[in-house]
Amino acid sequence: MCGIVGYVGPQSALEVVMAGLKRLEYRGYDSAGVAVLADGGLAAAKKAGKLLNLEKELDGKPLPTGTTGIGHTRWATHGGPTDANAHPHIDNAGRVAVVHNGIIENFAPLRAELEERGHELASETDTEVVAHLLAEEFSSCADLAEAMRLVCRRLEGAFTLVAVHADEPDVVVGARRNSPLVVGVGEGEAFLASDVAAFIAHTRSAIELGQDQVVELRRDGVTVTGFDGRPADVRSYHVDWDASAAEKGGYDYFMLKEIAEQPKAVADTLLGRIDDSGSMTLDEVRIPAGVLREIDKVVIVACGTAFHAGMIAKYAIEHWTRLPCEVELASEFRYRDPILDAQTLVIAISQSGETMDTLMALRHAREQGSKVLAICNTNGSTIPRESDAVLYTHAGPEVAVASTKAFLTQLVACYLVALYLGQVRGTKWGDEIRAVIRDLSSISGAVEQVLGTMEPVRELARTLASKNTVLFLGRHVGYPVALEGALKLKELAYMHAEGFAAGELKHGPIALIEEDLPVVVVVPSPRGRSVLHDKIVSNIQEIRARGARTIVIAEEGDEAVVPYADHLIRVPVTPTLLQPLVATVPLQVFACELATARGNEVDQPRNLAKSVTVE
Repeated sequence: MCGIVGYVGPQSALEVVMAGLKRLEYRGYDSAGVAVLADGGLAAAKKAGKLLNLEKELDGKPLPTGTTGIGHTRWATHGGPTDANAHPHIDNAGRVAVVHNGIIENFAPLRAELEERGHELASETDTEVVAHLLAEEFSSCADLAEAMRLVCRRLEGAFTLVAVHADEPDVVVGARRNSPLVVGVGEGEAFLASDVAAFIAHTRSAIELGQDQVVELRRDGVTVTGFDGRPADVRSYHVDWDASAAEKGGYDYFMLKEIAEQPKAVADTLLGRIDDSGSMTLDEVRIPAGVLREIDKVVIVACGTAFHAGMIAKYAIEHWTRLPCEVELASEFRYRDPILDAQTLVIAISQSGETMDTLMALRHAREQGSKVLAICNTNGSTIPRESDAVLYTHAGPEVAVASTKAFLTQLVACYLVALYLGQVRGTKWGDEIRAVIRDLSSISGAVEQVLGTMEPVRELARTLASKNTVLFLGRHVGYPVALEGALKLKELAYMHAEGFAAGELKHGPIALIEEDLPVVVVVPSPRGRSVLHDKIVSNIQEIRARGARTIVIAEEGDEAVVPYADHLIRVPVTPTLLQPLVATVPLQVFACELATARGNEVDQPRNLAKSVTVE
């Protein structure tokens, strides 16, 4: 949520900041604003709504040209999406501008203190108090970085702050606690952003910022300290994708592009994981083999789509390692007093690496002495940094809010972790592991094959644009696939959609079945789980007998479902545990096309943000 961009250098700050904000639109927002230092003063503009509104405002009332500036796209928390509540926020003297991501939990008493001292606050936000506090501290120390450190020590909550002051025209200062912020370093210029996508067109050299750190950007360098003022160690890294990877590449939507990129993303996630002897070498998993052999339980924590990946991973982990595996919603995890100890391995799954619920869950796990392994797509983000080990998915940038290629690559990474645990613990023979790896290696081609047969799915979606409800059924690993299909439809088409375990149909959900109701059924392979296959065929018969329209996803060669399918979607034959990698793809295409047919915004669904960085 919220996009932040800061710049200092020789270029027009307004142009750099606005371009950066456009690259961060995918994060979700409802207002936008910029501030530029120029001619010894500070100039700002901000408008509710999309960036187009801000651009129109700037066309009519241009800001002076300056080479230091900050910008922000806001997702409303404190106060509605109005011009007054949009960022940047400025002190009464008009010398300090601040943008902010996160929530300052103690803003109410701070605001009351400021008002008692005569400050006049113009918005309903928690952010504005920071501008006034910075102004007060700067008046004493005349050093924006020091003022930021002093203010941060008074704040409670999760926040990223970026500020400029007219008295320091070549400085941008940022601070972070439990919220993303990354530094970009160029030749004679520096950048701050909530995502590297904002500055990837200018530099691929980045610096990780740690917890409770303040960064000071100047043209000639970057200085990082803790909130206590002590110099901080930082890690530089190189972003392994370029600006073109974050462009639409001729597709109407980023989501369409990202769906099409899935074969490559799956293949890239497998690269370098197997050595010449066929053994797995997960170099990023820094937990010693001896420690993993002592693990007696696995707990997966995740949110949304990543939670569905974890549900599927449970089947693989328990089957291949014989370890009990629990899958928890990260938002519920630490509030139910979970049973954790040093023999528990916690797997935290997050595309962005900044998902606040998941971050707080992993911190709770580490406090209990558990080892944490992160599965993540974003190098240098908080969750991998705070974990004992990490497996990066190498999916490349995922811009569309609704996750597609991140989901498939999270699944692949989960399978790799399960196989690695099986290898280390001796529950899978080497030839068994190599056989599964061969199957995984062929999945990229299978996904490509599915993508080549999706036109009938698109046509079907268009015919259902006027429907209000779609139900999804699945068994075994097909059940989480059904949940994921329903989630995609909710996110994109704004339709009532529910996923059910097919065995639960007669325990209540069958009451929802009515004439012409679309029901999507994910059918397991008749080869791997023949009993479950027979049972789900019976489920299809039950719902069709009650007038529902059956949309059946089944593997090639499965003829038993043909008489009962009003619409049949074929997927390639795959091993049972790997079927979600191909069965999910038609549901992604289905949701995207249905949303398009209903006239919805595909890449930026209403009320949603790409990265949920507050609890």
